[in-house]
Amino acid sequence: MQLGDFVSVLRTRWRIVVGCVVLAVLAAVAVTVLSTPVYEASARVYLSAKNTSTDGSGQQGRVVLTNEDLDTYVSILDTPAVLDPLREELGLKSGTPIDVEATVPGNTSILNITARSADPQQAADVANEVGPQLGKVAGEFSTLLAASGQTVSSTPIQPAVAPSRPASPDPVRNIALGLLGGLVLGIGLALLRHASDTRVRSEADIKALSDAPMLAGLPLESTRSGEGLISLETDPHGRHAEAIRRLRTNLMFVDVTTGQHSFVVTSAMPGEGKTTTAANLGLAMADSGARTLLIDADLRNPSVAKTFGIEGGVGLTTTLLGDAEPRDVIQRWGDSDLYILPAGQIPPNPSELLGSRPMEELMHRLAVDFDFVLIDSPPVVPVIDAVIIERMSGGLLMVVGVDRTKKRDLASAIRQLETVGARVSGFARNFVQDKRGSQYRYGYHRYEEDQQPQSRSARRRASAGG
Repeated sequence: MQLGDFVSVLRTRWRIVVGCVVLAVLAAVAVTVLSTPVYEASARVYLSAKNTSTDGSGQQGRVVLTNEDLDTYVSILDTPAVLDPLREELGLKSGTPIDVEATVPGNTSILNITARSADPQQAADVANEVGPQLGKVAGEFSTLLAASGQTVSSTPIQPAVAPSRPASPDPVRNIALGLLGGLVLGIGLALLRHASDTRVRSEADIKALSDAPMLAGLPLESTRSGEGLISLETDPHGRHAEAIRRLRTNLMFVDVTTGQHSFVVTSAMPGEGKTTTAANLGLAMADSGARTLLIDADLRNPSVAKTFGIEGGVGLTTTLLGDAEPRDVIQRWGDSDLYILPAGQIPPNPSELLGSRPMEELMHRLAVDFDFVLIDSPPVVPVIDAVIIERMSGGLLMVVGVDRTKKRDLASAIRQLETVGARVSGFARNFVQDKRGSQYRYGYHRYEEDQQPQSRSARRRASAGG
């Protein structure tokens, strides 16, 4: 994964990262608040052996303790031999926990003593009392000292004082660790979520499967309540309508390379909006002055007639069976240049019918009669119909439902097309979540969100009445 891909993943899944950071910081704050404060006090003492008898000058001699003796004292520090008399000296109850440790810096006779307690004064008292208590029991653990009549004395170098602030918990450290841990966890989960994501989310997901161009991104806000599915009729200057016009323009550039002026509109799986896209694209083509025909070749689940609200009982299958001429079943949409050929009755053998000789002859005939032909076909993965129709057209437009299409389904569709020598001419990403006030509203065509623009038919009626 390159740096750009990494940044793109974080930008897409920033909510996961932020959520993990917030939860980790809250957990660190909770641990800090609920933890019992622990105070730490330190003392330094000097230990030396002292003769109990006087020398010829009448003074008691001092002997430097060996490192072995000091190590012995450190090792017995947490044993009952030291802690029990220590509790008694400090007036603590029997069994009261005492947390104390000592170290010997270098080859010296100095002990650095550290005591911890929930009571700051108790921590200081324990640290100051450890040295004298070690001196009292030292003879029991050093036979050489006891035999020579020597005792161990403790001289304070730096006595402990009651600390004013607890050593733990450390709020700053805990929150910093929570922040760092949450950030690492969030990034890890974001990368894992990206790696395990099975749906198409962006252009990059499509480009990873095909090098065909991205012709348009159709916004999610494609309908208005109660006004049908055709955005060019219900909201001709809306974001979706402008995106359809962008798709029309880009598709015309692609058509220059084929010169056949016909495209199959399909998708990998059902529910990706191919029929609605084909209907809107047909209207946009007709608006540009091209005499456009929209054919419903989805003989398994025809939807074009329902989308436009026209009669669909007769149509493509009627013509293929020889029961009617194309001009008898093709319906003009209003006074526009869009003509619609519904599917007709659903046949028992749609694949065979679409791949038949009459279908091929009909397509050649319609390509002559119309400037542009759009064919709404079944999805590629479930059935082979789209592959059959693609051979009779100039190209194939693949509609991809963002956040709906699974990557494996899109990959399977592209692979099926490539297996038979077909190729996707371009992709139209559908259901793209677009921010309000995007480039799809501009200049004189900018409307307020609560304004209901007139439909094309309403504008025509108004024009005729004036």
